[in-house]
Amino acid sequence: MQWKLSGKQDVYLEIANRYKEYILLGLLKEGEKLPSVRTAAGELGVNPNTVAKAYALLEEWGYICALPKKGAFVCYTQEQSPQKAPDKEDVAQIAALKSKGLSKEHLLKIIEEVYSDD
Repeated sequence: MQWKLSGKQDVYLEIANRYKEYILLGLLKEGEKLPSVRTAAGELGVNPNTVAKAYALLEEWGYICALPKKGAFVCYTQEQSPQKAPDKEDVAQIAALKSKGLSKEHLLKIIEEVYSDD
């Protein structure tokens, strides 16, 4: 997990939103363990409390479940969210991926991979 933090928003929010993005794209699947707070903090070059705050927010949003002495695991599934038309948040996430340099072809390839697992 190596990515650059943009600094355009609070660091803990940026970390939480990045993990949320990975979960929604299917890059992190239900039951998959997230890096420990210390490991993630070391890789990102931030304070462990920042990562802990991001994980707490993800848990509050319902994307992960933290188990004492076990770690944090993805507990969100696509079935939890009913099919709906794309909302502003969906469009904003795709626009953010585009602004990060992700081409339409690459995004479509990722989508195909995610949906081929069904």
